[in-house]
Amino acid sequence: MHARIEFPDGVQMYKLIKKLFTRKEPETLTLASSAVPSWLDDREKRAHERLVAITEEPVRNIRNAAAGLQLIVNNIAGAEDDPVLHPKIKSIAKNSLPLFVKAMNSSLAKELPDDREEFYLAAVECVKSCLNSMRGQGRYLQIVFPEEMKSVKTGIDTMGREINGLTSALSAYRQEITLTTEIRSLHTTLGTMKEDLARSIEKDARSDNRIHEITARVAAIEKELANLNTGENALEIEAQRSALAMLEQTRDDAVRQYAALSMTASHVFRKADKISQKQHHPPETAVLRRVMELLSDHDIPDENDLAGALKAACPIAERMIESGDISLKNKEERALFSDTPRFCSDMCAASREVRTHDEACIAAGKNLAAHPLLSRIQSLEREKKQQQSMLAKEGQNKDELAEWRKKTEDEMPVIFEDLIKKAGLLAGENVQVKITGS
Repeated sequence: MHARIEFPDGVQMYKLIKKLFTRKEPETLTLASSAVPSWLDDREKRAHERLVAITEEPVRNIRNAAAGLQLIVNNIAGAEDDPVLHPKIKSIAKNSLPLFVKAMNSSLAKELPDDREEFYLAAVECVKSCLNSMRGQGRYLQIVFPEEMKSVKTGIDTMGREINGLTSALSAYRQEITLTTEIRSLHTTLGTMKEDLARSIEKDARSDNRIHEITARVAAIEKELANLNTGENALEIEAQRSALAMLEQTRDDAVRQYAALSMTASHVFRKADKISQKQHHPPETAVLRRVMELLSDHDIPDENDLAGALKAACPIAERMIESGDISLKNKEERALFSDTPRFCSDMCAASREVRTHDEACIAAGKNLAAHPLLSRIQSLEREKKQQQSMLAKEGQNKDELAEWRKKTEDEMPVIFEDLIKKAGLLAGENVQVKITGS
């Protein structure tokens, strides 16, 4: 009896082929932004469970291989005293076996933890140490214990092969954990940026309030200053300022007059000083330098000090003029030193006049500064300057905040796109992740 094969008709065949070649639309995984951390926790938990399940057999095999190696080592320990061994072979065993057993026991005694990553590191270290023992003293024992050493090599090879299986499993696990860590970091960054943006709006509003308050205060200060700068009190202050300006002008005229006399006299005394040095007259040099010091000082000298210094210096200069050592170059110098008593009197009077006018300026300035209205005006002007400085800083802060907000708002979509991309990689090829509420 022959079986009958029935083929589908044309319509059924078309549906079958269409089903085979039609691209399956990816599933959509929709997550609220607040649910992303718990989703990542679940993915990490499942990844760890997968790792434990996949590596259960390799871990068991490695533990068994290590236990088998320990059994072999225990069996051959002390075998160098076996009487059936050839003396020459026995000598080799006596020298190498204790060192080999000690090294293997040290390698195998190290704990293999339950944690897979810690287990992997410990197992790799154990295999490396056992291989070093085999390449060291173990190579001499292959003649003495060929079967046992062959079993040791087999056990080490078994551990190595199983470690290779662990390597690939751990690599996949670490890649997934790295991905979840990156996604978590991106999600946290987005959350922080969102919070910072909200705080920036509040900060901007506070800055607007401060700007409004400062602007209002500056306007109030300007209004008060305008009121203070008009009226009787303002006229009184203006009169005091004018009087002070006149006193200062008079003092400055007196200073110029004093300066003209002192410069002319100093020029002659300087010549006298040079001659005195050449003639080696230290006392005269000291007198001349003292008078030049007083005349060139920025502060007007005391009248009595100046009179004494001129009285001592003028006769020295006169003697040098009469002897022809000093030649007077202009009419100003000739006018001064043609009548030195009058010159001394004029210099002292000029000094006294400057000091008198300066004292009058100081007194008038103090009276003006002490005026209550002026004190208030100065206080308001200082406050206005401070307020304007604060206003400029608030404006700068607003500009910087707006610039930061623009930069942050531009960065967020880029970070979100990266988050979606990485979340899609984590979810799988046929899953499209959609995150809401971000």
